[in-house]
Amino acid sequence: MSHEAIWSRAGIFYGWFVVAAAFAVTFVGFGCAYTFSAFLESLQRDFGASRGSVSLVFSLAGFLYFGLGIVSGPLADRYGSAASAARNLIEVYVAYGLGVGLGIGCAYVPAVGAVQRWFVRRRGFASGLAVSGIGVGTLVMPPLATLLIEALGWRGAYLALGAIAAVLGGGMALLLENDPRARGLNPDGDPLQPGALSGRADGASVREAIRSRQFISLYAACLICSFGLFVPFVHLVPYAGDHGVAPSSAVLLLGVIGIGSTAGRFLLGGLADRIGRQSTLLLLFIGMAIALAIWLISTNFWQLAGFAFVYGMIYGAWVAVLPAVVMDTFGGRNVGGIIGILYTSVAFGTLIGPSTAGFAFDITADYTLPILAGVVANIIAAAIVAITFRKAPVNTRD
Repeated sequence: MSHEAIWSRAGIFYGWFVVAAAFAVTFVGFGCAYTFSAFLESLQRDFGASRGSVSLVFSLAGFLYFGLGIVSGPLADRYGSAASAARNLIEVYVAYGLGVGLGIGCAYVPAVGAVQRWFVRRRGFASGLAVSGIGVGTLVMPPLATLLIEALGWRGAYLALGAIAAVLGGGMALLLENDPRARGLNPDGDPLQPGALSGRADGASVREAIRSRQFISLYAACLICSFGLFVPFVHLVPYAGDHGVAPSSAVLLLGVIGIGSTAGRFLLGGLADRIGRQSTLLLLFIGMAIALAIWLISTNFWQLAGFAFVYGMIYGAWVAVLPAVVMDTFGGRNVGGIIGILYTSVAFGTLIGPSTAGFAFDITADYTLPILAGVVANIIAAAIVAITFRKAPVNTRD
């Protein structure tokens, strides 16, 4: 039986199947990407490399999977959504950096963009549910990677993770659909009236959006914030090890980030629908600054676990709310393309941040400077958003 027949017989709004597909794509994509901290020590040991040079592998992948949205987003708007053999560190850059980066880059923005078009009243909640796959993936995949590394070695572990991503992510991606009008629906499942426009048909052009003050400010805020955004995903495990936490316990901290991230997407994503998604975004920048400050004074496992949960919760909500704010502000006609361009800011921040933190550690044998830089960056990002949207409020249209 086709998935169309299943959903129609069950009487379930098809938008929730789109959410489920986006969840699966983000689960396997980001779940595999965020296992990198579990591989860092093995890669550093086998290739005799510094922590900074190994961290650059993740930075390259992050740059690509956010940066490629500038290509995959417009293609999805128009057409719809649908390492293990390395012998040296350069080949790891190619296999992991390009492989993971290209895979997520071609899937993430189209999947998240598609979800935005299917909802209006519950857009924040639906977006949060879709990208909670990132949180669940962060919870499940790093411990799984650790087990696979112990059983198969890091090369075999990468092969196994690749197979999981291909089967689960590829299969669920077949459920993605861009336009509710194709099913005679408006967003939220309301019947489409003859001659009416759905959420996809209205909104700004890409040119209009990127020239607006709101977009420029969002871009600047996300760029500055992103310098520190993914530093914990790469460096929290080695940081814990530097402070005497056993490796088996240190890797669990990534899972704690995943638990917090999942909670943040469910709880704060829905809360944003009630208190205002733009206001929530501002509070999340401030929250990330506070969370990073907590990391700066955390030295044992339980303190680091507290930081990981708080940071994960705020990060998860940020990922959920940002696409919804873009949809609120610029409409649905070109939401994939606009989100894709906006995410190039995160791409540049991700390229620079984790690797720079690693090189800073190589020089100073300490993470204080990069963590402080992340605190300051988020305060600046919050100030940019506060000033801009106070002058030009978001058009929520809800």
